[in-house]
Parts: sequence; structure tokens; C-alpha cells
Amino acid sequence: MDTRDLLVVIDMQNDFITGALGTKEAQAIVPKVKAKIEEFVQNGQPVLFTRDTHYEDYMDTQEGFNLPVMHCVEGTEGWEIESSLQIEDAIVFDKITFGSPELAAYIQEAEFDSVTLVGVCTDICVISNAMLIKAFDPEVLVQVDSACCAGVTPESHQNALNAMKQCQIEIL
Repeated sequence: MDTRDLLVVIDMQNDFITGALGTKEAQAIVPKVKAKIEEFVQNGQPVLFTRDTHYEDYMDTQEGFNLPVMHCVEGTEGWEIESSLQIEDAIVFDKITFGSPELAAYIQEAEFDSVTLVGVCTDICVISNAMLIKAFDPEVLVQVDSACCAGVTPESHQNALNAMKQCQIEIL
């Protein structure tokens, strides 16, 4: 029996890689994320993307008060998914917060056997989406490929991986 495995690429956007909130760790995972995407596509498995999406009023939001750096404003270059990672006709979930309940509901309804997450930031959006997916669909195998993720700092990346492991999310 064929399995239905899904790859979810979290927020691999220009602002998180080389832009307003870019890091050398995020830049370093781009080739690994690209290889992971190609592996899923070659195996005929679906790939979805999330895109952090803010608007001009970002600085007036709770997140903007806590992280006062304009980033991922809809329609800007920083909001776009890194060009080498884009695939034709990909489903993209725009989200205004860390986790996407719409993504979790989609995964629950589609009845995947496994969901693998990659992207940034391990300690914010990756962990938020992994936990939502697990909450919406407790029996699906949720995996995070640690080599294809980057956190705000290497320490917070590791802390998030440890936290997810405690919540029965498999760390690859």
C-alpha cells in the first residue's frame, strides 16, 4: 500500500533568509531544503508552503510590539518564497501568526500518513505548526527534519527540537 507523505516548507521567505530577519543559519539550510523538496517531488509526494504574511499595520499588532522589525509584508520581495525553492502550482498557506489552523485542518482532512516539516524559525513557526498539526490530527506521524530547519539562535533551535520530541514529534 502506498503511503501519503507530505512535506510542509515553513516560511522560507526572503526576509527570513537574507532580509530583515535573515540569519546565516537560515541561509545555510536553503540547499538542504531544496534537496528535500526535490526528493518529495520526485517521489510524487505533495509539497506545501507557508508564508508569514503581514500588512502595513504590522507595528501596531501584538507581534509588532514584541518584534518591532517590519518583515514579510504582503506583496514585497521579503514576503516572497526564496526563488530556488518555489515549485509550480504549489499550495501556499498565508498566515498572519506563527501557526496556521487552516494548514492543520487541511492536513487532518487529507488523511496523510506522515507530515515532515522543514524551514524557519524552528523555535517559533516550525514548532507552532508542528504542535497544531499534532493537535488537529494526533495519529498522523509528524516529523521535523532538524538539518533543514534554523532557529533564531542555535540554542533556541535545539530547545525547540527538544520540546517537540517531548510532544511525540519525531526529530530527524
